[in-house]
Amino acid sequence: MRNLFLSDEELGKKDDDHPVKSPRRPSSWQPTRAPPRRSLRRIALAFALAVLVYLFVHNIPVLGPNDRMRRPSYNPSRRQPPSRPNSQSPGDARHPPDPATQFQTQDVAVDAAKRDYGGPIRYQNLAVSLQAISNTRGSEAFNRNILFAAASLKSAATLLPMACQMALELKSNVHFALLGRSSIDIDHLWDINGIHKTCAVISHDARPDYVGISTIARLEKSVFRGFHHIHNYMHPQAIIVDGSSDEDVYFLQGLKQHERKFGTTLIELPRWGSKSLGWITKLDSASLRMWNKVKFDILIQATPKSAGSLIRLLRSLSAADYTASAIPHITIELPRQIDTATNSFLNSFAWPPSHVPNPTKQRFLSLKHRISRRQLTEEESTTRFLESFWPAQPRESHVLVLSPHAEVAPQYFNYLKYLLLAYRYSGTAEFQGWGQQLFGISLEQPLMTLDGVAPFAPPRFQHPEDVNKQSGGESNPFIWQAPSSNAVLFLGDKWIELHDFVSRTLEAGELLEAMPALVSEKAIHKQHPAWLEHALRLARVRGYGFLYPGTEVGARIATVHGELYSVPEEYAGDKANGKIRQKVRAADDTKPTGLALLDTLPNNGVLWPISALPVADWEGREVDEQYLRHANEFEALFKSSVGGCEGEGEGGSVKGQKPYEGGKAQDLFCNLP
Repeated sequence: MRNLFLSDEELGKKDDDHPVKSPRRPSSWQPTRAPPRRSLRRIALAFALAVLVYLFVHNIPVLGPNDRMRRPSYNPSRRQPPSRPNSQSPGDARHPPDPATQFQTQDVAVDAAKRDYGGPIRYQNLAVSLQAISNTRGSEAFNRNILFAAASLKSAATLLPMACQMALELKSNVHFALLGRSSIDIDHLWDINGIHKTCAVISHDARPDYVGISTIARLEKSVFRGFHHIHNYMHPQAIIVDGSSDEDVYFLQGLKQHERKFGTTLIELPRWGSKSLGWITKLDSASLRMWNKVKFDILIQATPKSAGSLIRLLRSLSAADYTASAIPHITIELPRQIDTATNSFLNSFAWPPSHVPNPTKQRFLSLKHRISRRQLTEEESTTRFLESFWPAQPRESHVLVLSPHAEVAPQYFNYLKYLLLAYRYSGTAEFQGWGQQLFGISLEQPLMTLDGVAPFAPPRFQHPEDVNKQSGGESNPFIWQAPSSNAVLFLGDKWIELHDFVSRTLEAGELLEAMPALVSEKAIHKQHPAWLEHALRLARVRGYGFLYPGTEVGARIATVHGELYSVPEEYAGDKANGKIRQKVRAADDTKPTGLALLDTLPNNGVLWPISALPVADWEGREVDEQYLRHANEFEALFKSSVGGCEGEGEGGSVKGQKPYEGGKAQDLFCNLP
């Protein structure tokens, strides 16, 4: 191969000019030899390399300008609206924009297009706040969480001060959730409503993405799903919202769907509810959970010739505020002779009143008139009256007994519900068993003892910090063992027990040759109806007590008038009726006021625990906790003289003694099955 590449000069030289390297080849001619295999591999490798270089050069990415890679250009003289969500590609929809950027541009989108977006719902900011409340025991069904929620900014301005006030009471974990179309920042909402940073309310942003351009159906669905997520993490005991026209309709509709599915207690505040129902901020989560479950009926026992008093009472009931709960049902026990004025008024009397919403157009009024024309005896009057009401759910249904001579203030309903929720259903009441010894709640301040002999001087409340009792005490609520027939709320379970107690007492009297003096002798004056005697006897046996208001509060909540007083029908023929009327009419009449409840109650509406209230026995004497010991003595006396419980059985127990059962008086009677 070397000879092929020799130059001309080299070709002209003789062979002897070159140094001898090897022996000379033979001079004979030989054919050219084929290239070796190694050369072929080199050629193939070079060809493959050339092909790779060619392919690489022809497939280099274009680094110059490209329409798909240009940055967006903006017209400096005109701001362009963001693209519509439904015009995005599927890939862009899986990556929603940043919440802060989104909320800043929503107003522009609303101005540029219609609100017709109905895409998937996502909550950009809700998960963070919900995961941060794990220490509130939100995963448990019963906890201390209370939720205020709003979609309208007007409603939020109404609820936020109430939420902060409730959080200040330190009885519940208070939360506030914002759901709606507004794009306002939560911190800014706090600032414009004057909410200080010290407000201990936990806020939650439950607004979905694209709220500014969402359809009403999407917003309603987002409200329902938002409350669903909140329920899973919080389990609020009650949801408090603005029920007035200031709130958005889609918000209330979505909330009602959540209520129907999960059964969460919903409290809808009326317009100006922050003033009339401001007392709910003093309640804890356990009592607010019972807001819609607690109900009571009104029972009125009309007396003969009391048309003017009955009309005045019914008019005061119609003027009261019933925004705190469902309208109560009224049952009126009419006397055997109905005068013309009463009959004419009842024909036109509408209940519920016109200012109370009544979508079903039902009448919550029952009139009862007996057939017999003869005068009732004490036993018949008691039986007829107690049979007028029976609680369907003893723990939640109660009855308010009103005399036709009473007149109630507009806030009487709120007063009863406030005290009932606080002293019967609150966490403290359940833990300390306040409801076990509470017979009822009275609206009026009594002026005389039950025997009608001496004026009643209520015990004075001593402040717990006044250890030496240097002050004369305050006219605060107190516990009295004596019942009232003028204006008193009986708890449902105690009313059932009173039924059973009266039934067994009357049956035991038929078995005895002579009724013991403990039952036959009256301890209550005849200006009161006969059934009150049995209520007093049960209170003395069990050690029950009634909660009475102070002097000032009682005068503002209810008044018992004496100028038109008439005695109970069972005592209509008594010769002492003239003295009874003269004594009752001598009482001072005070017109109930229309103040808000928190303005009526002392101590800014804060209620003292029952254990701190003074106690008076049935005769009006102030006593301490020893009155329960006296109740045990009266119980033993009643069992032996009326119940026939004598002698000892096995294990030292009384022979024939039955076990105690709530709502029944079977343990007091050994001579009855």
